[in-house]
Amino acid sequence: MFEKISALSIMTYLTFTNFAQGLKNDERGLSGVVTAVLLILVSVLAVLAIWVLLDEQLVTWWEQITGVTDQIN
Repeated sequence: MFEKISALSIMTYLTFTNFAQGLKNDERGLSGVVTAVLLILVSVLAVLAIWVLLDEQLVTWWEQITGVTDQIN
């Protein structure tokens, strides 16, 4: 019984190790993944840059908008 459990755990370990090694060595779909990650990174950095550049202008607009709505009420 213990021999079967031990053999099963060793076989599972070897299967996973071979699978992980195959993923590391396989480069067929790597360029698509790298492109997607870089596009996401560039998008996030662009949004952060725009937010920093427009931060004070957005605050000014918000104060003008809330000031107008306070006068209406």
